[in-house]
Amino acid sequence: MTVETPIADWARPARTRSMRDDVLLATPIVIIVAALGWRLANPATGLGMALLGAIAAVLIARNRARRYDRRWLIAAIDAARSDVEDSSDLLFADPAALTPLQRLQRARVEARLAGEPVPELYPARSHRTRVALWLVAAAVLSAIALWPDRAGSGGPLSPAHEGVARPGIPTLTAQRLMVVPPAYTGLTSRALGTLDARVPAGSRLEWTLAFTPDPAAAALAVLDASRTALAKSGSTWTATRTADRSLLYRIVAAGGQPAPPLHRIDVVVDQPPRIRLVSPAATLIQMSPGQRSWSLSFEATDDYGVQPVASLRLVVAQGEGENIRFSERTVAVRGTGNSRQRIFATTIALSGTGFTEPGDLVAQLTVADARRPSPHRVVGPSVILRRPPASGAESGLEAMTRRTMPAYFSSQRQVIIDAETLLAEHPRPAPDRFLARSTAIADDQRLLRMRYGQFMGEEVGGGATNAMPTSDAEEGAAPPPDEHAGEPPTAPPQFGQESAIVETYGHTHDESEAATLLDPGTRATLRLALDNMRQSETALRLGDPRRALPFAYKALRFIKQVQQATRIFLARTGSQLPPVDLARRLTGDRSDMAARTLGATVADPVDATPAAIWAALDTRSDAGGLDALARWLRANDARVPDPLALSAAIDTVRRDPTCAACRAKLRGTLWSALPRPTPGLTRRPAGDSVGRRYLDALP
Repeated sequence: MTVETPIADWARPARTRSMRDDVLLATPIVIIVAALGWRLANPATGLGMALLGAIAAVLIARNRARRYDRRWLIAAIDAARSDVEDSSDLLFADPAALTPLQRLQRARVEARLAGEPVPELYPARSHRTRVALWLVAAAVLSAIALWPDRAGSGGPLSPAHEGVARPGIPTLTAQRLMVVPPAYTGLTSRALGTLDARVPAGSRLEWTLAFTPDPAAAALAVLDASRTALAKSGSTWTATRTADRSLLYRIVAAGGQPAPPLHRIDVVVDQPPRIRLVSPAATLIQMSPGQRSWSLSFEATDDYGVQPVASLRLVVAQGEGENIRFSERTVAVRGTGNSRQRIFATTIALSGTGFTEPGDLVAQLTVADARRPSPHRVVGPSVILRRPPASGAESGLEAMTRRTMPAYFSSQRQVIIDAETLLAEHPRPAPDRFLARSTAIADDQRLLRMRYGQFMGEEVGGGATNAMPTSDAEEGAAPPPDEHAGEPPTAPPQFGQESAIVETYGHTHDESEAATLLDPGTRATLRLALDNMRQSETALRLGDPRRALPFAYKALRFIKQVQQATRIFLARTGSQLPPVDLARRLTGDRSDMAARTLGATVADPVDATPAAIWAALDTRSDAGGLDALARWLRANDARVPDPLALSAAIDTVRRDPTCAACRAKLRGTLWSALPRPTPGLTRRPAGDSVGRRYLDALP
């Protein structure tokens, strides 16, 4: 007897019987699950669940049958045959590895097993469990079969008014619309006697309809050309659809009316939560001396409910200039109150946040609503607790001094970060894209260099122009001499902007940076920083950020040295108006005076499609206009107050082009979607003849 013989002859029947028993136990469970799927959903769902259940039962039974292996066979033979003297494991051992005594014992065991048949090794299972499961399955199947049909769960059907019934033509006679809102809304299901409804987004809509006589087929035809087939269930027809957007539809039966009336489903979109700061009353709070904690309270409201736990983001910013340090942490805050209006209140221990130096502590609350599967997350207003720097009272010249250039230092570090980010980007951008991004960084470097150059008394250069060295254009009046011609051109004055009057007729020097006095050492250091910025800008414009980085780092190092310089005096001067020419005063001479007129405002382009179709509807020459209007509506539905009403009016006119009332209704609905004309400037009255003579006589 070989080793494989007992395994093949004795273990295989045990595995087969084990799989058979397990499958018989799982069969009633699979039947119950399939029946529930068929009853609660549809026959296709029940068939799919039955198939999946059968596959799962076979896999589980096969996995359980693997228990009957060699170890089980050895134990079963030793338990069933006492004459083998617990030596059946010798049958599966390698003969070459056995001792002479073990080989003798193995021969005796083989002879005994060959002389007398081995009894049944598979343990018989009790039939009680199997019978009990089948009895329970029979009871459950009976309950499922006797359970009332879902079509009757919403009560009797309501009568329908889809037109006059005619013999032989299927007509809708009864209807019911069941609205099942999403579970997170907390709203209950409701049965409607009409086919028009206003439902929350994500609701399940279930139609139950009755026709007289029954058609061969029926469907829900949506106005966008999609269809949902109706399934016959007894004497009624049913359909299910998820309301994810507003729609217009009609009930279409095979052989029925050619143009059934339209029905409307309005979907109410779930709105994101709203957060309101309750306390403190202001968003910027000055920290009081000795303050150890900070109390915050927010109110969050939502149309269906706010999650009970929100996250509070705390950002600590401490330091000045380049030495600003940031730290961030997030804490959970549990709200109180009902789900639609919760109060999130907490008290922050300032010692635990590390807020020990002058700076700001910023708090932001983030809440989420109960929407599933993707909730709305909203960040509330920022609340700032500011710790002012400890400084004594200043007077005289000390009150007019400050540190050098505190507002323009972070940009140089940002230039370095942007250049390093561009170099580290993988995969490498296309050459033109790489050069464009490098040029943008060079523009930032140029702006920063010009700002620092103002501290050295440099004027901001305007750069090259598009004018050719020679031009055939007519020369206009020469502008008055300007000692600040190097500055960039100012924006045209805007009507009513009082702050631009001085800049229009004079030159201001009220910026402290334009009149800063620096000591020689600081000026030399700042000059080195400007030179390195210029080298960095040149390399960036050539598309070589790697060569620009050493110069950018040197510029940053020199800027740090300038920042640590001693405090300086800032000389402030008033505006310098041009002197009055006494020779021309009160003479009426208006030569060499440039005209200062207001620039014409350019109105936004107006889409002429709806206006043209609106005019064509009046003349009934709208061949193809309705299709163009429908395409325009699909692309611009956000601009229309009620797109469904306009779609319904278009469909009505398309089905009955001769209906004058339908055309008038469409024109009235379309009128609300037409863009309003841009208001222009109203010319003042010219006056009577005396007034005109007076105006003409003016020089």
